Amino acid sequence: MELATVWFLLIAVLFTGYFILEGFDFGVGMLLPVLGRDDRERRVLINTIGPVWDGNEVWLLTAGGAMFAAFPEWYATLFSGFYLPLLLILIALILRGVAFEYRHKRPEVAWKRRWDAAITFGSLVPALLWGVAFANIVRGVPLDANHEYVGGLFNLLNPYALLGGLTTTALFVTHGAVFIALKTVGDIRHRARNLATRAGIVTIVLAGAFLTWTLLIRNSPAAIVLAVAAALALAGGVVAAHAGREGWAFTGTALATAFAVATLFTALFPNVMPSTLEAAGTLTVDNAASTPYTLKIMTWVAVIFTPIVLAYQGWTYWVFRKRIGVTHIPD
Repeated sequence: MELATVWFLLIAVLFTGYFILEGFDFGVGMLLPVLGRDDRERRVLINTIGPVWDGNEVWLLTAGGAMFAAFPEWYATLFSGFYLPLLLILIALILRGVAFEYRHKRPEVAWKRRWDAAITFGSLVPALLWGVAFANIVRGVPLDANHEYVGGLFNLLNPYALLGGLTTTALFVTHGAVFIALKTVGDIRHRARNLATRAGIVTIVLAGAFLTWTLLIRNSPAAIVLAVAAALALAGGVVAAHAGREGWAFTGTALATAFAVATLFTALFPNVMPSTLEAAGTLTVDNAASTPYTLKIMTWVAVIFTPIVLAYQGWTYWVFRKRIGVTHIPD
């Protein structure tokens, strides 16, 4: 296997990890005004992700850095063509991070409500726009022979992409509700579990439509198998949530997210950014890749440091593995 293909797979793995981990972060943020009936309950919800949310975002930084180094043509075309939606994602993530840090700085109710709204907004916008962005990558965008994006904003807001955005939003809401049920005790846990079941049904419908549409655009036997696996994992997660088995439910929604992302990358390969105008404008694993020497150096760096990062993040989750409730929140 060529190193360019290896790095395409590694970037797929990095985005998969990002959507699994940051997915429930986004879900918790979007559910803050829904499940948090008072300030103590909202503090419980925030504390479920408090120790890990910033570490989860490292997966995105690593994926972006890997794309920049391994596929500079892909990175340049993507970040210039998708400038506005990616800028909105960046602003939302910054606002969300600031809100986590500033919410507790003052005791006024109005102060906390404003930052709670910022957390919700900063979670909803990326959840929606990441689905829009990846749907457009798979579908293809207008690229000229120089691999430059020649479309506008409304080219990105097509029905397939909007369906992708709704799908990721619903999936992250379900994933987040299951995570809350897994990490809390008492009334919040039961309400989160019931919400996960209801949201999961909506997600199954949206995800089924989106994955079917994806396979109609670009398909392969492997992509079909992965799409079916995603549907089965999601259905299993919803059934487990309804049965009160939060651990299995979280496993199901996490696997559904992983299989869904794998479906998109498998359907995309060997392209990295198809052109809807002409074949010469399509970016592929080969024509978008860095030099073999660059990829070789990157591979050695990844081999050395990736296990260290994974071990550290795994240790973090282990330390903060226990459930929390309102009784753990001081006045």
